[in-house]
Amino acid sequence: MRIIKREIRIAGFDDAPFIPRSKGKVPVVGVVFRGGEFLDGVYKTDVEIDGMDATKVLIKLINKSKHKEQLRVVMFNGITIGGFNMINISKLWEKTGLPVIAINRREPNLKKIRTALRKFDDFEKRWNCIEEAGRIHRMKIEKNKNIYYQFKGLKQTEAESIIRLSCTRSQIPEPLRVAHLIASALVKGESGGRA
Repeated sequence: MRIIKREIRIAGFDDAPFIPRSKGKVPVVGVVFRGGEFLDGVYKTDVEIDGMDATKVLIKLINKSKHKEQLRVVMFNGITIGGFNMINISKLWEKTGLPVIAINRREPNLKKIRTALRKFDDFEKRWNCIEEAGRIHRMKIEKNKNIYYQFKGLKQTEAESIIRLSCTRSQIPEPLRVAHLIASALVKGESGGRA
């Protein structure tokens, strides 16, 4: 097992709020954190609402980043962004060389997600992103609170160590919490809501 340093550089990404069933692009904010303690940088890009460009856009953003050399892991709030714009975490790991962890506050209901994805002509491609992300694991964060996660490029013990290390102020990792706050402020003028 690799040694997980307290100030491991983590890039966390979340999308801004948008009106359901709307068209166009949605802002996506990323932050670079040292563990769960210090903010080192901020990214901003856009992806198509319900599109299929998120993986490509994020790979390009990460690979061109001045922070790339220090980054050790990338985190997402689930494997969808901008509605049902799927993030292929296997491809992202392969093309950036950075391990990926996708976090959910609640256990994803795959049956409901599958039903929702059936409305897209490219259902198989979208569903494949979910299957490639692998098994959904549960992790106890607080006495009666769990989070759910998927990962690529790490051992499970390493993924859990990074999650614990970065959950400094809430039950989700600080890079995701802060990315969410910034993304919501971009659209609403003020941060709000839970990541």
